[in-house]
Amino acid sequence: MRCRRLAPLLAPLALALCLGLPAAARTVTVETATGPTALTADPPRVAVMDIAALDTLDALGINVAGVPEPHYLPYLDAAASRATRIGTLFEPDFEALAILDPGLIVVGSRSSGQAAALARIAPTIDMTVTGQDMLAETRARLQAYGRLFGRETEAATLEAALDARIAAARAAVADKGNALILLTNGGKISAYGRDSRFGWLHTALGLPEAHPDLGAATHGEAISFEFVAETDPDWILAIDRGAAIGASGEAAAATLDNPLVRGTEAAQAGQIVYLDSGPLYIAGGGVQSMMHTLDEIVAAFSADRP
Repeated sequence: MRCRRLAPLLAPLALALCLGLPAAARTVTVETATGPTALTADPPRVAVMDIAALDTLDALGINVAGVPEPHYLPYLDAAASRATRIGTLFEPDFEALAILDPGLIVVGSRSSGQAAALARIAPTIDMTVTGQDMLAETRARLQAYGRLFGRETEAATLEAALDARIAAARAAVADKGNALILLTNGGKISAYGRDSRFGWLHTALGLPEAHPDLGAATHGEAISFEFVAETDPDWILAIDRGAAIGASGEAAAATLDNPLVRGTEAAQAGQIVYLDSGPLYIAGGGVQSMMHTLDEIVAAFSADRP
């Protein structure tokens, strides 16, 4: 009776509490890779099928309930240890996901093709970072997660830290010459230009390309060691795919240790930079991954050369 007498004076939330009813869930609209999407704010039991998404959610302090196996990156071990294994990046474990009963599933990049199937279990969003404008996409995903989980302040703090690292890296590479980005895979090499998945190292930092005519292929352009010698870059930024995925085989340093590469300006000046490949290759677009790579760039381009 008391609740009925007070009802005209109470706000809807207070009335719901008084009657012992759950309050209406708040809905927010966030940007995803497929456009604006309305979601329940702060969803319970989030299952994450994308390592870049796991990286950024971890940076925001969001505990996730499900992760793929393997997750590849040691700095995400703590986040993964608290979560249920829900399959691989390419093959979700639908039974494990059904048992987990998540309030939201996040896919991206390698797992994006499973979005429709996963949506039959729970609301699913595609947060792929395509790499077409890596910095802008990373910021957009960070802001979207901040809005979705009520962590706007934390997201703004991380974005400011990212901007500071971008500025530091731009200053470090200024007037230091051009660079060629190489990915090694066993004994094979591919080159990546400004429009590729790693091209943000050129575009965001103002780092000139040693060879400006490289295409935008996702897996880079297969090249020869003669190509590297003819291009003769001032710097080589090397990414070891095998090391990134934990595969056995020839390491990047061994692959590039040959007379053609040793004759380049980059090698002669001690300016072959072996980047930490896991964060860059596996979690590209994650805010922690990007800041880690930027720290490596600053350290390499600021170091004294022999």
